[in-house]
Formats: sequence, C-alpha cells, structure tokens
Amino acid sequence: MPLSTQSQSGNDEYILVASLDNARNLSNILKAISFKDHAIFNVTQNGLKVTIEDSKCLQANAFIQADIFQEFTLKEDVVGFQVNLTVLLDCLTIFGGSTVPGVNTALRMCYNGYGYPLTLFLEEGGVVTVCKINTQEPEELIDFDFCSTNVTNKVILQSDSLKEAFSELDMTSEVLQLTMSPSHPYFRLSTFGNSGNAHYDYPKDSDMMELFQCTKTQTNRYKMSLLKPSTKALALSCKVSVRTDGRGFLSLQYLVRNDDGQICFVEYYCCPDEEVESNE
Repeated sequence: MPLSTQSQSGNDEYILVASLDNARNLSNILKAISFKDHAIFNVTQNGLKVTIEDSKCLQANAFIQADIFQEFTLKEDVVGFQVNLTVLLDCLTIFGGSTVPGVNTALRMCYNGYGYPLTLFLEEGGVVTVCKINTQEPEELIDFDFCSTNVTNKVILQSDSLKEAFSELDMTSEVLQLTMSPSHPYFRLSTFGNSGNAHYDYPKDSDMMELFQCTKTQTNRYKMSLLKPSTKALALSCKVSVRTDGRGFLSLQYLVRNDDGQICFVEYYCCPDEEVESNE
C-alpha cells in the first residue's frame, strides 16, 4: 500500500502515528459524537478518546482502542489536543466515503506535538491527499464524577428496541422522563409533548433486555435537546447500557461494531433536569 511505504521515512519526527486500512473505522465512530465543532483528543497507549461537550450538561466520549489501528505508535505517555471535528470529518471523507466492497480510503494520522497541526495522509486507488488541520490546546473537561460504585440502576438493551422506542415517543416533548425500578414498571420512557403524555415500558424479562440490575426506584427527567445527539450513536450501535447514579446522572454507553467487526464504545453523560426536580 503506498501509504505504508511513502510516509515511513518521516515517522521519526512524529510523536503520534496511527494508521488504518479503512478510514471509515474512525470517521463512523466520530460521527456518533459530532454535535459540536470542537473535539478534544486524549491519546494514550490504550488508544484514542475523543470528547465533545455541550452546555456543561452533556459530554460524549468516543473510544477507539489502539488495536483497531493497523499501526499505532505513541512516543509520550499522554498526548492531548483540540481540533475542529467538522473539518476532521470532511477530511476523512474527502474521497466520498465509498461503501463499495473492496474500495477503502487508507488513513495515516500523524501529530508532532504542541503547536503542530494534525496531519492526515489519505489514499484511495493510488491517489494520496494530505490534509493539515490546526490544533489548539485542549480545554479543561468537566468531570461528571460518574463511577460504577455509585451506580444505582443499570440495564443493557439491544439497540433496536431503543430505536423503536425513540421512533414512537413524542419528540416535541421538552424532556424525556426515565423511570428505573426493581418493581413495575421496571424500565419506562415517558414524554410530555403536543400530542399528550406517552409511555414506553420494557418488562425486565423482555427478550430485548440483556441485563437488569435495579436496586431502587428512580425517576429523572433529561432535556430532550441534550439527548437528541445520542441518537447518532444509537443508530450505529448494537447494544446500549443505560445507567443512573444516586444523583440521577445518566450514562448511555453504546457498543458499536465497525466495518471489520471490531468493537468500539461511545458514551454519553447527561445531567438531570434540575428545574423539574426542584418542582417535584
């Protein structure tokens, strides 16, 4: 492949080199969190973590493990930078993002450290394009302090059942109400829109429910405008883990398989709607 030989000689100058035979394995997972322009990259020996935030109430993280890449070289323990995600996605799909079997865009992503651009070498059918994207110092991320020890309720669902629910719920509702309980209704999604109130219930022994671990009854409301971006990840995923902690913070973790069947994760954290809680 031209890319593997062409850029090899310049490898020494970069602190990060990551190569993919199929750029869609990166672009598809990034599309799942592309609801704001600025994305913060955190790179470790384990792989890439790409984070987007909105209004200090929502955080989305895409995890792309190092072994997804055909080559992954990092010369420092941790590398962080911020880029414009819209520009990055435009570059990754510069050849049109072909879905024709056997026709892939190969990617070599290189970074030389603070102040340097993120350089992409993209090759398809013998044609090589080089894109250089300006990087910035990463902004400080919100710590949602969501840890597994504080999780009160957790369910794992097949994504198709949640897609079905979202297609039936009234999206004119300003909030989505989530009820999780060890007793009936177990797992309920509720909306309060123009056409009235609607509920969507899942029995805990449903075929679509892979895991049901609820220790206490919790009802929380989340702004629909904050949850809508997560439907991008839902559309790509095959399973979703829904967790709440004692504060009512919501974690939605999506399991996504790429074109090669490898598994990546996308996670959304969302704050509960405090206005509603204070009125209850």
